This record gives sequence, C-alpha cells and structure tokens, in this order.
Amino acid sequence: MYVLLIIAIYSDSCVEKTLIYYPHITKKCDICDMIQIETIFDILVKGFIIGVVVSAPLGPVGVLCIQRTLNKGRWYGFVTGIGASLSDIAYALLTGYGMSFVFDYVNKNIFYLQLFGSILLLIFGIYTFRSNPVQSIRPVSTSKGSYFHNFITAFAVTLSNPLIIFLFVGLFARFAFVSEGVLVFEAVTGYLAIALGALAWWFGITFFVNKVRTQFNLRGIWILNRIIGGIVMVVSALGLVFTLMGESLY
Repeated sequence: MYVLLIIAIYSDSCVEKTLIYYPHITKKCDICDMIQIETIFDILVKGFIIGVVVSAPLGPVGVLCIQRTLNKGRWYGFVTGIGASLSDIAYALLTGYGMSFVFDYVNKNIFYLQLFGSILLLIFGIYTFRSNPVQSIRPVSTSKGSYFHNFITAFAVTLSNPLIIFLFVGLFARFAFVSEGVLVFEAVTGYLAIALGALAWWFGITFFVNKVRTQFNLRGIWILNRIIGGIVMVVSALGLVFTLMGESLY
C-alpha cells in the first residue's frame, strides 16, 4: 500500500507543493494541478452553500417569489429570485471587498471570527425559525407585468435591506471565504458559486411551489420557513461545537 505524504513549502511567488503519492504522479506540475483542482472545488462548495443560506429564509422577497409563482406562474417567480440574487451578489462583493482590508486581523483571529460567524448564524436561524413570513404577504397586482418589471422590483426590495451584510460577514467568517493570497480566478469562482447557489435555490423553490400549487397555502409558507430555520440552527450549532473543539465542520 502506498503512503500519502504532503509537504507544503511556501514562497513569495507561489506555493510549492511536494507530494509522494502513487508512483505515476512524479511531476511537480501534476501535483500543483491536483492541489489547484481541490482548492477550486473547495471554493465552489463553500460559495454554493453561502448562496443557498442567504437566499433560503422566507423574508419579504421569498414570500414575494412564492406569491408570484402562485399568481403569475413559475417563471415570474424565478425572475423575482434572479433579481434578489443579483442584489445579494452586490452585497457579497461589498462584504468581501471590505474584509480584504483586514487580512492580517482575519488571519490572526480566525478562531474568534469563526466562533462569531457560528453564533451569528445560530441567532439568524433562531430568528428565521421564530418569524412568521405570512406577515410579509402583500396584495399582488392582477397584472402580470413584464419579466423585467418583476426582476427589478425584487432587486430593489432586496437592495433596500443592507443588514444582509452582517449575514455575509458571518458566513464569510464561518467558511473562511475571504483570505489573503487568493488568485483573481479563485475569487471570481467563489462569487460565481454564490450566485449559482442562490439561483439553484430560487429555481428549486419555484419548481416545488408550482408543483404543489393546489395544496400550497399560508400554513405551507410557515412550515417551510420553520424547516429552513431549523436546518440553519442545527448546522450553525454543529459549526460552533466543531470550532470550540478546534476541528473544521467543512
């Protein structure tokens, strides 16, 4: 049986990796390619999770998306989600840009930041679980309007809630999403993954609501929101425990 040994040597220009793996992997370029693929995959997964977590709670935009799906059709609901996603990405970029100025602080206090991120997400999960999204329901216009109109109104509603920055700060800290020395390609990949996660959520929720439209009612919205809040609470609690133990949840 072959033994896997990884020794990382950091230099100013790049990270030089030495790896003894299976006999057929002998070139440094092959080793670097493997590590780069693993890094990109890691960024994709983290970004996707962040995108889903940010989009999932049924706030005003989530309820609006469901309303439009039921009253206007699935694609009107999905376009509403796209508008919300674009606004979320804008806030994600703003958060990442702000955190980029404090790399030294982030690196020195990663334990406390991850602890803070887990606690913040736990509070967010509790708030989501206890909230009643039905209260956000507003009368929907009988006119469908254009796709662009549905898109831009959702974008404006989401953009009017700058408090989402605190959620991004917590998520970025929890997943160590912002770090020093990240290549431009890796950063772009991460933010695209956030967008992909958000779009996947809106695509999934509009598909689900459209399929069960005859059975979906106000109680369904309340139950769905509680399930989402419960999942966020469990995951954040696990993250808190793992952080205190000095382990990584992901």
